Amino acid sequence: MSTHAPQAAQAVTLPTTLDEAVAALTAMPAAVPVAGGTDLMAAVNSGQLRPAALVGLGKISEIRGWQYLDGHALLGAGLTHARMGRPDFAALIPALAASARAAGPPHIRNAGTLGGNIASAAPTGDALPVLAALEATLIIAGPGGARRELPVSHLLAGMDLLRPGELIGYVRVPLLHAPQVFLKATGRTGPGRAVASVALVLDPARRGVRCAVGAIAPMPLRPLDAEQWVAQLIDWDNNRAIVPEALNAFGEYVAAACIPDAAPGEDGTVPPLPPAVLHLRRTVAALARRALGRALS
Repeated sequence: MSTHAPQAAQAVTLPTTLDEAVAALTAMPAAVPVAGGTDLMAAVNSGQLRPAALVGLGKISEIRGWQYLDGHALLGAGLTHARMGRPDFAALIPALAASARAAGPPHIRNAGTLGGNIASAAPTGDALPVLAALEATLIIAGPGGARRELPVSHLLAGMDLLRPGELIGYVRVPLLHAPQVFLKATGRTGPGRAVASVALVLDPARRGVRCAVGAIAPMPLRPLDAEQWVAQLIDWDNNRAIVPEALNAFGEYVAAACIPDAAPGEDGTVPPLPPAVLHLRRTVAALARRALGRALS
């Protein structure tokens, strides 16, 4: 909350359909879309943003639920963290539900939305590593009723950005029907804000492990070599058994891949990492180890 009133927007539009919202953004290129407003209002109150106009997305009922579609869940971008944290959703996509429950205090979970978490692309966004590990895709609504899909990871990495007038309409997530885990470590950077997070999902059909590390870089990191290595050590035909030593090695592998050693100096010696970075690496290793252990238990 702010003790002073932010500068009022010049116009506020409240569309009731996704296409109406796209049309409003197309007609007002300077307008800013707003759903829960948890990130937007923080930027306004701090003076970092003074939107000329707002397009409110709260009355668009079509993006506030989910449906099943060809082995996937089609999640509306307007789903709140509070809604995703409920038991029925947790039975559908457990890791995403766990990240929603960890997203912050109740007023943040009640207002913040899945689409807003993706669009703001804050490194500490709890849903982002989960979506990366699940290899989710976005359905983007554009002018004239156009729809296109792109991987969440492409948007977060800046490989493909939203075009003028476009909005995130839905998130397509594969239903793996297998264990999923989300864990995070918090510090003094804010209430519930992650200093590191790990999402890990098992894909028994492909005998694969997918892992994403969040909060330590501008986008979630996928340690692909570590995923492939540990997947070969799991006995998929015998209750997904694995030797305990492999859990520790996996954690170290993930941490080293995401937080590598410093480059060698001119004399060939490798300088030590700063204590804070070493602590972060140990934190990531512990989270990855625990996540895999819980997924396999």
